[in-house]
Amino acid sequence: MSTVAPAVPSYASGTSDVPLLGDTIGDNFDRTVAAFGDREALADCATGKRWTYTELAVDVDAVAFGLLGLGVGKGDRVGIWSPNCAEWTLVQYATAKIGAILVNINPSYRVHELKFVLNQAGIRTLVAAPSFKTSDYAGMIEEVRPECPALEDVILMGHEEWTALASAAVDAERLAEIGRTLTADDPINIQYTSGTTGFPKGATLSHHNILNNGFFVGELCNYTEADRICIPVPFYHCFGMVMGNLAATSHGSCMVIPAPAFDPEATLKAVADERCTSLYGVPTMFIAELSHPKFDDYDLSSLRTGIMAGSPCPVEVMKQVIDRMGMTEVSICYGMTETSPVSTQTRADDSVERRVSTVGRVGPHIEVKIVDPETGLTVPRGVPGEFCTRGYSVMLGYWEQPDKTAEAIDRARWMHTGDLAIMDSDGYLNITGRIKDMVIRGGENIYPREIEEFLYTHPDILDAQVIGVPDERYGEELMVWIRMREGAEPLTAEAVREFATGKLAHYKIPRYVHVVDEFPMTVTGKIRKVEMRAKSVELLGLEDAANIKHA
Repeated sequence: MSTVAPAVPSYASGTSDVPLLGDTIGDNFDRTVAAFGDREALADCATGKRWTYTELAVDVDAVAFGLLGLGVGKGDRVGIWSPNCAEWTLVQYATAKIGAILVNINPSYRVHELKFVLNQAGIRTLVAAPSFKTSDYAGMIEEVRPECPALEDVILMGHEEWTALASAAVDAERLAEIGRTLTADDPINIQYTSGTTGFPKGATLSHHNILNNGFFVGELCNYTEADRICIPVPFYHCFGMVMGNLAATSHGSCMVIPAPAFDPEATLKAVADERCTSLYGVPTMFIAELSHPKFDDYDLSSLRTGIMAGSPCPVEVMKQVIDRMGMTEVSICYGMTETSPVSTQTRADDSVERRVSTVGRVGPHIEVKIVDPETGLTVPRGVPGEFCTRGYSVMLGYWEQPDKTAEAIDRARWMHTGDLAIMDSDGYLNITGRIKDMVIRGGENIYPREIEEFLYTHPDILDAQVIGVPDERYGEELMVWIRMREGAEPLTAEAVREFATGKLAHYKIPRYVHVVDEFPMTVTGKIRKVEMRAKSVELLGLEDAANIKHA
C-alpha cells in the first residue's frame, strides 16, 4: 500500500550560533567605544566633520546631559525632524542612553502631519533642523505649537539652544546610574507608518528589537571594525538608523553620511573619497547612481557589500550593482517598520541567481511562515499566502493603539504583514503582492486611504480611489481615479498637485489623474482596484514598467 508524503509547510526558523544581544543600545555603544575608541565612527561629508568612537561618545553624552537638563527622563518622547546629519545620530544615541523614546518624524511631513504626530506621541521635546530645501521647519513648528500642549521645548540645530544642549557638562557616574535603571525591553523608538485609516500609526520599538536587528543584519554582511558604511537612506526609516547606524556601532564600523538627502553624485563621491566598503539604497537610488553621467569618474573599488531593500528589487539592477559597482556580496533584505525591520536576507554565499531573484531566507532568531489569509493555516511550500513573522524583532505595538496592535499581531505573537509571499523548497522567499493595496513608491510605504481622505476635502471631488501603477524609476507611482461632483469641471493632474502641495508630503501626491463616471465594482459593491490598475497600465502605456522582473 503506497502512502503520499505530507507536503512540507511554508515555515522556517533562523538558527544561529551567535546569541541575541541582551543589552541596551547605550551599553552596547559603550562596549564598542571601549574596544574601538581610536577608530573612526562617523564621517559627515556635507560638513567635513568626523569623529572617532571616543570623540563620538563624548558628544553623545553631552547631548544626553543636555536633554536631562531640560527635564527629559525615561519614557519621555523626544521628536527629531531633520534630514540626515551628524546631529541626528547624536540624538539617537543620547536618547537611548537616558531611556527617552526617540520619535522619528519624516522630513517630508507638512503641517497637518506634524501636528498629528506631535500630539499622538505626546512629544515633550522636539529637535529639528531650522529648514531644508523648501521646508521651513521652524515656521511649521511655530504654526502648530499652540495646538500641541505636550510640547515644552524646541531645539533648532545650529541655533543657540542646540549649542547649549550639545555642550552640557557631563556627570559620568549619574549617566551610569541612569543606565542601570534601563532594560533592553524598554520602548526606545517610535516610527510612524502611513495609516490605512487616514492617519499614521506609531510602531513602538525596544532596545532589544532594533539593536539585535541592526546587529544581525551587520553579521550577515560580515561587518567588522574595518568596514565603512555609506548611508544615503534616511535616518527616519529603520533602513538608516537601524540597518545603518546600529549595524555599524554594534560592529565598530564607520557610519558615512554622504549628504543630508539622497544625491546620486554625492553618494558616489562619498564611496570613493571615504573608501566605503558597503553601500545602502532602495532600487531607485542604485538606478540613479548607475545611470549618472559621471559614474565612471568615481573609483568604487573599495566596495564589497551593501544592501538593496525598501521596495521590490529589479533583477537587472541587482546584476548591474554586482557587475559595475563591484558589490559582489550585496544583500537583499525584506522587512517592515513593525519588525525592526528585517525578517529575511540573502547571504554573501548565496548564488547570484538566489540573490537577484529572491528576498533571501529567514534571519537569525526569527520565525517566518506563509499562511492562507482566509483560514490562517500554514500553506505548503510553493503555495502563495500571507507572510507572517515572529521573534525578537516584532514591535511592542502601535503607540497607544491597542486595537490596531491586535489587528496586526495575533495572540501567538505572529506579526501579519499583509504581504503575499511564496516560500520555495529551500526556504527562500519571494514577495508576490499585497493583500491590502499599500503602494511602495521609492521605498516609501503609502496607504491610499490616507490620500483619499484628504482628496475628499476638495469641493469638486465626489469620490477618489488611489492605486499604485508600475513605474520604472520608483517601482510604483500613484494614480487617482476621480468622480466629479455634478457640474464641476474635470480636474487635471496639475490641479490636484496644486491642491495638495504644502498639505501632503510630496511623495503622497498622485502623479496621474483619471476622471471617470463610475468605478469598476464587484457584485457585492466593492471597488475593484485590481481591475483599475490593469486598465491604468493600458491607459498610460506602462506595459514595459509592468513587465520588469522583481525579487
